Amino acid sequence: MITRSIYIGNPAYLKLKDEQMYILEPSTKEMKGKVPVEDLGLLMLDHFQITISHQLIQKMMGNNVVVVSCDGHHLPHGIMLPLYGHTEHSDRVKDQLEASEPLKKQLWKQTVECKIENQKEVLKRLGNYYEPMIDYQNNVKSGDITNMEGIAAQHYWKYLISLDFLRQRFGDSPNQFFNFGYSVLRSIVARVIVETGLLPVLGIFHKNKYNPYCLADDLMEPYRPFIDLLVMQWLETNPETEELTKEFKAFILQIATKDVKIGDKTRPLLVAVKTTATSLYKCYTGEKRMISYPELI
Repeated sequence: MITRSIYIGNPAYLKLKDEQMYILEPSTKEMKGKVPVEDLGLLMLDHFQITISHQLIQKMMGNNVVVVSCDGHHLPHGIMLPLYGHTEHSDRVKDQLEASEPLKKQLWKQTVECKIENQKEVLKRLGNYYEPMIDYQNNVKSGDITNMEGIAAQHYWKYLISLDFLRQRFGDSPNQFFNFGYSVLRSIVARVIVETGLLPVLGIFHKNKYNPYCLADDLMEPYRPFIDLLVMQWLETNPETEELTKEFKAFILQIATKDVKIGDKTRPLLVAVKTTATSLYKCYTGEKRMISYPELI
């Protein structure tokens, strides 16, 4: 089922009634809208005067809804997920924990190759210099020991934005647009990982004792170019803006329903991410040897 991504950027009171999330104006209690909880996939809260009932929170956790809370700069600051979302949670975690290092190195090789392929396709579509990306992709080794991901990224960002652009978390514009998009993508991937019965903290490549979403950071890599393409489309029609407007956020939240090609099928990105996470689990059990990753279409 395709779920909805909802952004709330005004004062609101959110409560559960008749299995639906009711959105009320705080002072008058006038209803502004309602959404069945079972239709929700992601709820983004971006105002300090939003109140949400605990009953609604519990219902959303039971339906694997990811709740994203934004800070004073209107950037995603934290996410809320259920502790587990699959009936075979303990068995799946056991298989995840027992995955060998050689297997994880091969899975990371596949991940980097697909990321570079999609980055190449973004540059190609925009009419930018993409040819070196082919060699970078062809030279990825097991575990990416020669750091083709980083080398490809240097070329990618120079020819996506400008030769002097530095891709940074707190860097100059348009970094903020990419950062916001990646935060949304990370939330979507983390939600699917939990739903699949895996631990988001245990990555195949990323390892950081301060990062509870290492696996999400792994699996989202080939999906980043989809965000990049959306951001570039936004910048083309809004070249002067440097603010994370409500219109931009609503535009980025479309990412969950954007069509991607995965395998031989065209599916919404949210469904494709579930296919990716499921295929990863099958790699852990030996049922598959390749992670299913998306292609730009």
